Amino acid sequence: MKKIEAIIRKSKFDEVKKALHDVGVVFFSYWDVTGVGNEKQGHVYRGVVYSTSDIQRRYLSIVVSDEFVDTAVKTILEAAKTGNVGDGKIFICPVEEAYRIRTGENGYEGIN
Repeated sequence: MKKIEAIIRKSKFDEVKKALHDVGVVFFSYWDVTGVGNEKQGHVYRGVVYSTSDIQRRYLSIVVSDEFVDTAVKTILEAAKTGNVGDGKIFICPVEEAYRIRTGENGYEGIN
């Protein structure tokens, strides 16, 4: 099993959520987060310059079977991409074990 951690634009969250549901990811957790990125310049909106040093993003945490990692990552990449600086990052970490609290099932059955 693997844990996919994705940091994406908040504006792309609904598209990513729908795309993940379409490929079979029916459960994941998410949080609103703030981070600091590489972008040094501000954005101008109606003549006012806004700082982009603090970036509002959404953090997704998804646990999937090893066979499903590529599908989930590809789905996130396609749905979250705008082509601009600040689209986000994806990290993949190993998961040793998972349990479903209600039934005590573990492993693959514990996450599906």
